Amino acid sequence: MDVVQIVFWCFAGWAILSALLCVTRANPISSALWLVSTMFSLAGIFILLHAEFIAAIQVLVYAGAVMVLFLFVIMLLNLEETPRDWNRWMFWLAGAGLSILLAAQLVALRGYSPQRLANEFSSMPSPDPGLVFPEGAVARQAVEARGVVGALAEPLFQGYLIPFEITSILLLAAVIGAVVLSKKRL
Repeated sequence: MDVVQIVFWCFAGWAILSALLCVTRANPISSALWLVSTMFSLAGIFILLHAEFIAAIQVLVYAGAVMVLFLFVIMLLNLEETPRDWNRWMFWLAGAGLSILLAAQLVALRGYSPQRLANEFSSMPSPDPGLVFPEGAVARQAVEARGVVGALAEPLFQGYLIPFEITSILLLAAVIGAVVLSKKRL
């Protein structure tokens, strides 16, 4: 095991632990801060995968702007710690069962490689994964031609411009709704 794998497993463990702490905390502010910790660990994993642009966007947009917005709304609403209701053990049991099922599925998929996947999806005797899945080669050529930012920006601002703008309007409406709800209490 080399240094990169050790660092990857450290970031992965940090992400899993932070995500678990995010969903199990009763205090909404501490839960939001654990979500920020999860986002930083994911940015570290993106750095290891040589996706520096995605890592920077993860930190600047998600861990920075969106989480500041969430914390602002949480503090504006003055949410307090909710008491724990231990009568919900059935939901915890269902969540644990689903987690075990998903973990078993991931263990079963551990042995897959691009070549094995190409063999299963193709009728050729020994297919090339690049021929079976041409989208990967097209994406690689787009990155080589325009760079990572250009390859990401083109579909975002051409094919997905309307959903991108609708999402920004929904986020704005959510913030306005939070402000209106908090103003009724004053």
